[in-house]
Amino acid sequence: MQKLGSAVGALALWASLAAPISAQDAALPDSGVTIVEQGPVLGEETNLPLPRYVSLKASEANVRRGPSLGHRIDWVFTRRDMPLMVVAEYGHWRKVLDQDGQGGWVHYTLLSGTRTVVTLEPLEPLYTREDTNGPQVALLEQGVIAYVLSCDTDWCRLSVGGFRGYAPKTAFWGVGDDEIIE
Repeated sequence: MQKLGSAVGALALWASLAAPISAQDAALPDSGVTIVEQGPVLGEETNLPLPRYVSLKASEANVRRGPSLGHRIDWVFTRRDMPLMVVAEYGHWRKVLDQDGQGGWVHYTLLSGTRTVVTLEPLEPLYTREDTNGPQVALLEQGVIAYVLSCDTDWCRLSVGGFRGYAPKTAFWGVGDDEIIE
Protein backbone atom coordinates (compact mmCIF):
# COMPACT_ATOMS: atom_id res chain seq x y z
CA MET A 1 0.00 0.00 0.00
CA GLN A 2 2.90 2.33 0.73
CA LYS A 3 4.25 1.99 -2.83
CA LEU A 4 0.84 2.79 -4.30
CA GLY A 5 0.62 5.89 -2.11
CA SER A 6 4.08 7.00 -3.28
CA ALA A 7 3.14 6.46 -6.92
CA VAL A 8 -0.09 8.43 -6.46
CA GLY A 9 1.84 11.20 -4.70
CA ALA A 10 4.43 11.31 -7.50
CA LEU A 11 1.66 11.39 -10.10
CA ALA A 12 -0.07 14.24 -8.25
CA LEU A 13 3.24 16.14 -8.06
CA TRP A 14 3.84 15.61 -11.79
CA ALA A 15 0.29 16.76 -12.60
CA SER A 16 0.71 19.89 -10.50
CA LEU A 17 4.00 20.71 -12.26
CA ALA A 18 2.52 20.07 -15.72
CA ALA A 19 -0.64 22.09 -15.07
CA PRO A 20 -0.75 25.72 -16.20
CA ILE A 21 0.00 28.23 -13.47
CA SER A 22 -2.54 30.95 -12.91
CA ALA A 23 -1.66 34.45 -11.76
CA GLN A 24 -3.19 33.59 -8.41
CA ASP A 25 -0.92 30.54 -8.02
CA ALA A 26 2.11 32.61 -9.03
CA ALA A 27 1.51 34.99 -6.14
CA LEU A 28 1.74 32.41 -3.34
CA PRO A 29 3.77 34.00 -0.54
CA ASP A 30 6.61 32.08 1.12
CA SER A 31 6.25 29.11 -1.20
CA GLY A 32 9.96 28.95 -1.97
CA VAL A 33 9.13 28.61 -5.67
CA THR A 34 10.25 31.19 -8.18
CA ILE A 35 8.12 31.36 -11.29
CA VAL A 36 9.89 32.35 -14.47
CA GLU A 37 7.73 33.39 -17.40
CA GLN A 38 8.63 31.50 -20.54
CA GLY A 39 8.79 33.04 -23.98
CA PRO A 40 6.86 31.75 -26.96
CA VAL A 41 6.97 28.08 -27.90
CA LEU A 42 9.40 27.59 -30.78
CA GLY A 43 9.21 24.90 -33.45
CA GLU A 44 11.93 22.26 -33.15
CA GLU A 45 12.64 22.30 -36.90
CA THR A 46 12.53 26.02 -37.75
CA ASN A 47 13.00 27.68 -34.36
CA LEU A 48 10.07 29.94 -35.32
CA PRO A 49 7.16 30.67 -32.95
CA LEU A 50 4.23 28.26 -32.69
CA PRO A 51 1.51 28.90 -33.52
CA ARG A 52 2.25 31.23 -36.44
CA TYR A 53 0.54 32.25 -39.65
CA VAL A 54 1.74 31.38 -43.15
CA SER A 55 0.04 31.13 -46.54
CA LEU A 56 -0.42 28.37 -49.09
CA LYS A 57 2.21 28.72 -51.82
CA ALA A 58 0.68 26.16 -54.17
CA SER A 59 -2.70 26.20 -55.86
CA GLU A 60 -3.29 22.69 -54.53
CA ALA A 61 -1.95 20.95 -51.43
CA ASN A 62 -2.68 17.53 -49.98
CA VAL A 63 -3.41 17.69 -46.27
CA ARG A 64 -2.45 14.41 -44.63
CA ARG A 65 -3.45 12.70 -41.42
CA GLY A 66 0.20 12.42 -40.34
CA PRO A 67 3.64 13.82 -41.25
CA SER A 68 4.65 11.55 -44.16
CA LEU A 69 3.64 10.54 -47.69
CA GLY A 70 2.47 7.22 -46.22
CA HIS A 71 -0.36 8.88 -44.31
CA ARG A 72 -3.85 9.16 -45.73
CA ILE A 73 -4.93 12.40 -47.45
CA ASP A 74 -7.83 13.91 -45.49
CA TRP A 75 -8.18 17.25 -47.32
CA VAL A 76 -6.96 19.06 -50.38
CA PHE A 77 -6.52 22.82 -50.01
CA THR A 78 -7.21 24.47 -53.38
CA ARG A 79 -6.88 28.23 -52.72
CA ARG A 80 -3.46 29.65 -53.44
CA ASP A 81 -2.40 32.28 -50.84
CA MET A 82 -4.99 31.16 -48.26
CA PRO A 83 -3.81 31.93 -44.72
CA LEU A 84 -2.99 28.94 -42.53
CA MET A 85 -1.86 28.59 -38.93
CA VAL A 86 1.15 26.34 -38.26
CA VAL A 87 0.60 24.60 -34.92
CA ALA A 88 3.29 21.86 -35.02
CA GLU A 89 6.41 20.77 -36.91
CA TYR A 90 7.91 17.36 -37.64
CA GLY A 91 10.83 17.09 -40.05
CA HIS A 92 9.79 18.63 -43.36
CA TRP A 93 6.11 18.60 -42.37
CA ARG A 94 3.96 21.31 -40.79
CA LYS A 95 0.65 20.73 -39.07
CA VAL A 96 -1.65 23.54 -40.24
CA LEU A 97 -5.20 24.73 -39.56
CA ASP A 98 -7.42 26.87 -41.75
CA GLN A 99 -9.91 29.50 -40.56
CA ASP A 100 -12.49 26.78 -39.81
CA GLY A 101 -10.07 24.75 -37.70
CA GLN A 102 -9.71 22.08 -40.40
CA GLY A 103 -6.29 20.86 -41.34
CA GLY A 104 -3.55 18.34 -40.99
CA TRP A 105 0.02 17.84 -42.14
CA VAL A 106 1.41 19.63 -45.22
CA HIS A 107 4.93 19.46 -46.68
CA TYR A 108 6.81 22.66 -45.91
CA THR A 109 7.55 23.36 -49.60
CA LEU A 110 3.83 24.06 -50.14
CA LEU A 111 3.86 26.91 -47.60
CA SER A 112 5.06 30.50 -47.82
CA GLY A 113 6.00 33.11 -45.25
CA THR A 114 3.99 35.68 -47.25
CA ARG A 115 1.27 36.97 -44.94
CA THR A 116 -2.32 36.94 -46.07
CA VAL A 117 -5.71 37.26 -44.38
CA VAL A 118 -9.22 36.16 -45.32
CA THR A 119 -12.25 38.40 -44.89
CA LEU A 120 -14.73 37.22 -42.23
CA GLU A 121 -17.46 39.83 -42.72
CA PRO A 122 -20.01 39.76 -45.59
CA LEU A 123 -18.86 43.18 -46.85
CA GLU A 124 -15.77 44.74 -45.29
CA PRO A 125 -14.76 48.27 -46.36
CA LEU A 126 -11.14 49.01 -47.15
CA TYR A 127 -10.39 52.61 -46.05
CA THR A 128 -7.85 55.17 -47.23
CA ARG A 129 -6.69 55.64 -43.63
CA GLU A 130 -7.17 54.09 -40.18
CA ASP A 131 -10.59 55.66 -39.68
CA THR A 132 -14.00 54.06 -40.21
CA ASN A 133 -15.36 57.53 -41.04
CA GLY A 134 -12.79 58.01 -43.80
CA PRO A 135 -13.24 57.42 -47.53
CA GLN A 136 -13.56 53.82 -48.70
CA VAL A 137 -11.26 52.38 -51.36
CA ALA A 138 -13.15 49.11 -51.91
CA LEU A 139 -15.65 46.68 -50.39
CA LEU A 140 -14.29 43.18 -49.76
CA GLU A 141 -16.70 40.25 -49.85
CA GLN A 142 -16.56 37.47 -47.29
CA GLY A 143 -13.81 34.96 -48.13
CA VAL A 144 -11.62 37.39 -50.10
CA ILE A 145 -7.90 36.83 -49.53
CA ALA A 146 -5.77 39.96 -49.11
CA TYR A 147 -2.01 40.45 -48.73
CA VAL A 148 -0.86 41.97 -45.43
CA LEU A 149 1.41 44.99 -45.91
CA SER A 150 1.51 45.96 -42.21
CA CYS A 151 -0.52 45.74 -39.00
CA ASP A 152 -0.57 47.73 -35.79
CA THR A 153 -2.58 46.93 -32.67
CA ASP A 154 -6.00 47.57 -34.28
CA TRP A 155 -5.61 48.04 -38.04
CA CYS A 156 -3.98 46.28 -40.98
CA ARG A 157 -2.85 47.81 -44.26
CA LEU A 158 -3.84 45.40 -47.02
CA SER A 159 -3.43 44.92 -50.75
CA VAL A 160 -6.07 43.11 -52.80
CA GLY A 161 -7.00 43.24 -56.48
CA GLY A 162 -4.90 46.33 -57.17
CA PHE A 163 -6.39 48.23 -54.20
CA ARG A 164 -4.52 49.22 -51.05
CA GLY A 165 -6.09 50.40 -47.86
CA TYR A 166 -6.76 49.90 -44.18
CA ALA A 167 -9.24 47.67 -42.37
CA PRO A 168 -9.82 46.74 -38.71
CA LYS A 169 -7.85 43.68 -37.67
CA THR A 170 -10.98 42.05 -36.22
CA ALA A 171 -12.58 41.70 -39.68
CA PHE A 172 -10.00 39.14 -40.83
CA TRP A 173 -8.50 35.73 -40.00
CA GLY A 174 -4.78 35.29 -40.47
CA VAL A 175 -3.23 37.75 -38.05
CA GLY A 176 -2.98 37.55 -34.26
CA ASP A 177 -4.90 39.97 -32.04
CA ASP A 178 -1.70 41.31 -30.48
CA GLU A 179 0.51 40.84 -33.55
CA ILE A 180 2.34 43.80 -35.07
CA ILE A 181 3.63 43.46 -38.64
CA GLU A 182 5.97 46.10 -40.04
